[in-house]
Amino acid sequence: QVQLVESGGGLVQAGESLRLSCVVSRSIFSIPAMGWHRQAPGNQRELVARITSGGITNYADSVKGRFTISRDAAKNTVYLQIDSLKPEDTAVYYCNAQLGWGRQAWGQGTQVTVSS
Repeated sequence: QVQLVESGGGLVQAGESLRLSCVVSRSIFSIPAMGWHRQAPGNQRELVARITSGGITNYADSVKGRFTISRDAAKNTVYLQIDSLKPEDTAVYYCNAQLGWGRQAWGQGTQVTVSS
């Protein structure tokens, strides 16, 4: 199994930026895909960004142009850069590992709160 530990959340004002980090307990190149999801109160968890082991990235339409997913293989870390934060970005952000064969792992989540 793989462990994921997120950090970097916090309380920010609208228009500011944050960078979330997800430290992975093994080589990220051994994981078919890594993603960031978020869940706001009363809403379902949604995928916002994803990166494959080959480096292909995908984003939810609602975050394109403001969110950037990246990785540092030497640190076994996946990042989510969030720019021009909006109050509607307020949510718990979760790191996710798609391990193949229907298996996946989740981090504990990090809270992002954006004030207007």
